[in-house]
Amino acid sequence: MSGALTSAACAAAFLMTAVTAVPLKRLALRWGMTDRPGGHKAHKRATPYLGGVGIALVTVLTTVAGGGLADLRLTAILLAATAVAALGLIDDIAALPAVTRLTVEAVGAVGVVLAGVELTVTGGWADGPLTVVWIVVVTNSFNLLDNMDGALGAVTAVSAAFLAVVAFLRGEAAFGLFLVVLAGAALGFLPHNWAPARMFMGDTGSLFIGFGLTCSAIVLVTGRGPDTTVAGLLLPAFVAIVDTGVVVFSRVRAGRSPLSGGTDHVSHRLRRLGFDTRLVAVVLGLTAGLAGALCTAMVLGLVPPLAAALVAAVTALAAIGLFQGVHVYAPRRSFENPPRIRERRR
Repeated sequence: MSGALTSAACAAAFLMTAVTAVPLKRLALRWGMTDRPGGHKAHKRATPYLGGVGIALVTVLTTVAGGGLADLRLTAILLAATAVAALGLIDDIAALPAVTRLTVEAVGAVGVVLAGVELTVTGGWADGPLTVVWIVVVTNSFNLLDNMDGALGAVTAVSAAFLAVVAFLRGEAAFGLFLVVLAGAALGFLPHNWAPARMFMGDTGSLFIGFGLTCSAIVLVTGRGPDTTVAGLLLPAFVAIVDTGVVVFSRVRAGRSPLSGGTDHVSHRLRRLGFDTRLVAVVLGLTAGLAGALCTAMVLGLVPPLAAALVAAVTALAAIGLFQGVHVYAPRRSFENPPRIRERRR
């Protein structure tokens, strides 16, 4: 695939997402599909969803137009990611039970595994279930990362761009196109989501992004050694995985339910350290860029896979531990039966 075609696809995705966000915003306001302030949410006014609809539609249509359906694995990923995005749209309208969300995501993951998207860790039957679990967990990690203006959009644009480079280096041109288009779509949405956000992508966008990036990373490490697999899975999702690790660990330590909402993500902790909202998004994007650069260097042979895997794992664990030192919880009288609060905003 020529560089000109790839650049044109990225530019088209950027422009189409930026333009379609306007009518989608009006439609969301007309239908009352807004995220309203209150509870643990920090935004001050009702903000429309549906930004993720534009990201998903533009990414799928542009990828298909570029010939993405010629690859069965990518076709399965696009179909499953679209189904997961539809699930997110329903959840944006009316909150779904966690078991419903996880079931649909698992079914989609099983579908892509049957199409050939599968980790090769054990070389046996366990690889299929392991792949499904990884897809579901990391998809939801990206979903949880959508907790502050511009954060997920910045991380997605950077991570997808670096992963696209890896795809082209691996000879996976169809996945390179998909990832370049996803990066362009994320960039196109950022002006609408940059602080103070005028629009949110909602679960529609975050689940689509998480599913697409996770499955693409799996394709690019299939058949590789264990060190390459660890680095190739962890680095493209580094920010999302660290954020989930920080939240889950801190909530368990504090006696809170991991499913409860709260302003205890990495982004909120950076805010408490004095970063403003826009700088938080920049920092998270730069972190995703460093992780992506390390992954690219590994593929180019500039960094040994074992070294890349160790750096990724040790850095992730260190970050999870260090962020525990940032106080984010007010004293609570009781932790029994905490309500499930939707992970929406800051």
